Amino acid sequence: MVSRKVFAGNLRAERRTRKVGSGIEFADHRTYARGDDFRYIDWNLYGRLDRLLLRLFEEEEDLHIYLLIDCSDSMAIGTPPKLHYAMKVGAALSYVGLANLDRVAIVPFASRLLGRLPPSRGKNRIFRVFEFLRGCEIGGQTDVAAAMTQFVAQHKRRGLAVLISDFYDPRGFEEGINTLRYNKFEPFVLQVYDQREAAPNLAGDLALVDCETGELREVTVSKSLLEAYTREHERYCKELESFCTARAVPFFRTHTGVPFDELVLRIFRAGGFLR
Repeated sequence: MVSRKVFAGNLRAERRTRKVGSGIEFADHRTYARGDDFRYIDWNLYGRLDRLLLRLFEEEEDLHIYLLIDCSDSMAIGTPPKLHYAMKVGAALSYVGLANLDRVAIVPFASRLLGRLPPSRGKNRIFRVFEFLRGCEIGGQTDVAAAMTQFVAQHKRRGLAVLISDFYDPRGFEEGINTLRYNKFEPFVLQVYDQREAAPNLAGDLALVDCETGELREVTVSKSLLEAYTREHERYCKELESFCTARAVPFFRTHTGVPFDELVLRIFRAGGFLR
């Protein structure tokens, strides 16, 4: 159903992709972002407009879409669990990609890669995607940087890297996303959270246990503490969004209460997934 709505908007891709650098045909410019290869800056335009713009060229090639799904222990939180929601979104995006004749791969991760469904093409492959996702298990701590380092080392064919996670990583999110960028993948970031994580309904003396490390912390939860936590959670999410926006990385944030098909359609309305 989602796929029919997407393609009703005439989003079916030609078999071309736009890349920074050389190609068969000049296509467009985009704004330079930190970490981009400065060799492809259009210095003539810089002289006229005083703006750093990169030259984009079109190439005929198979498009590869990698669905990188966080399966760490924190993704078990929520009703439904964040991982179940992430899998639904990943399955829908996979089907649209397969129907668009792109090559789609599924790569679950935590602090390392937890398996791989190799790239395949064609709508009939969606059942392999469903079967693979059903076999994914939750476990391990979140380490986006380590997992993405392993991913780029094992996947030499560049493409769109759709990163679906809550991004609750004490080491931060910057290095993991930059690892994809610096290795010529195109990151596409989806942050999934549970509403109770953003605004928990807790009070009194509690012993809180980290679901990934097992660390225990005794706290007295007051109204002021909850307000401070809510502000800090929002600040962290905004920081992730600002980081992506500043680097021209598509970013979407959603909680599990949003119907997954609404999120998928919002992604396609914004553009950037299909070429």
